[in-house]
Amino acid sequence: MHGVVLPLALFFASLVGLAVALLVIGHLCGPRRVTDVKRMPYESGMDPIHHTRRRFDVRFSLVAIAFLIFDVELLFLYPWAVVFSGDLPAGLPSGAAAEAAAGRPPLVFAGGMVFLVLLALGFVYDWRKGVFRWR
Repeated sequence: MHGVVLPLALFFASLVGLAVALLVIGHLCGPRRVTDVKRMPYESGMDPIHHTRRRFDVRFSLVAIAFLIFDVELLFLYPWAVVFSGDLPAGLPSGAAAEAAAGRPPLVFAGGMVFLVLLALGFVYDWRKGVFRWR
């Protein structure tokens, strides 16, 4: 137990020291010219020169939601690729993933292809609805 405490303490001390050193160096060496443009808030690629309660284009939200959906869906491809390849990590217990990789690769491949087709259909739907068209 005592053999672990010293390396961890040194690691966290160096972590805090590095963070403080970088902040101090940035403060000492950074530019100090403050202009009106630098003080002006900036949001979503639009100049904030109008009233803050005005309506804005809903496409900002649509693009953000589409990005999140496709990003999360692509995360599901990593486990599928591991199961399909059959190269499961050694520490994992043998379960449904190992059985699927060993006994039914065509079924695993078909499931992944169905997923990719649904992902492509969602992309085409968003494209046709004009989510990616910018004014």
